[in-house]
Amino acid sequence: MNLARFLASRLVKGVLVLMAIAIVNFALIRAAPGDPATVMAGEAGAADEAFVQQLRERFGLDRPILEQLGIYLKGVATLDLGFSYRQGRSVASLIADRLPATLLLTGTAFVISLALGMLLGALAARRVGRPADTAITVVALLFYATPLFWIALMSQIVFSLKLGLLPNVGYETIGANLSGGDRALDIAHHLVLPALTLGLFFTALYARMMRASMLEIAGADYVRTARAKGVAPGSLTRRHIARNAILPVVTLAGLQAGQIVGGAVLTETVFAWPGIGRLMFESLAQRDYQVLLGVFFVSSAMVVLFNLATDLTYRFVDPRIQMGA
Repeated sequence: MNLARFLASRLVKGVLVLMAIAIVNFALIRAAPGDPATVMAGEAGAADEAFVQQLRERFGLDRPILEQLGIYLKGVATLDLGFSYRQGRSVASLIADRLPATLLLTGTAFVISLALGMLLGALAARRVGRPADTAITVVALLFYATPLFWIALMSQIVFSLKLGLLPNVGYETIGANLSGGDRALDIAHHLVLPALTLGLFFTALYARMMRASMLEIAGADYVRTARAKGVAPGSLTRRHIARNAILPVVTLAGLQAGQIVGGAVLTETVFAWPGIGRLMFESLAQRDYQVLLGVFFVSSAMVVLFNLATDLTYRFVDPRIQMGA
């Protein structure tokens, strides 16, 4: 199957998956306890039932569920994610403001975890049974077993409060009014702790997978044949072992990409990072259904795109793999 046909097939499937996810998300949100109209009325200092009913009519909460679902799906199909009654803005504009920060955080964490995980896994495989292998294995298991929020809090205490090396919260220095390269460096400075915190958990996964994959491939017949022919150890590792060992890691990375987006919710909340994860947390506390649905939909779309990127990466990593439907 050629690349264009493959992309068309996957895009159609992706659209169907997103529509199914939109329906499920809508049902789950509506099943959650709490009435947003009552919350708004309480915050406005009015408990009158007539006022609550006016709020329901204004935001369409008095309509039948199926009608609300139809309106929502029609909006999703036209990329209209609705209007936030809490923020007084369209959901699309709210997400557009926050999405770059989330993409920066998750993208950086993904690159760090994948690169560092493969490097440590390859090092452990080459030093199998030695102290370096034991140390990498123990550290990987430690970060895998440690809750993400605990790592986030400890990193704030150690590197921000105790050592004063890095800022503990925020996207950039408030009131600094920086621009250009200075602003980029300031953002990068604030990015270090949340990106490392989010990436360390997945680094442990990729390191373990890379180590196991390399050890398995090292015993394959074609590797023993290449070694018998006198291929240099460094070349043997790069061209025959590591290149094929990367494939399972790429598969795992594609599956875990969605979890990185999910992990960003906790990381953004702890580090006050202004991304869609924090926006979702705030909207959940405020019963802002439209924003929650919008964030869920955008997050799902990101996962679908990550999976498509994983399939394309397979083609470039190993051209022998044919693209299926």
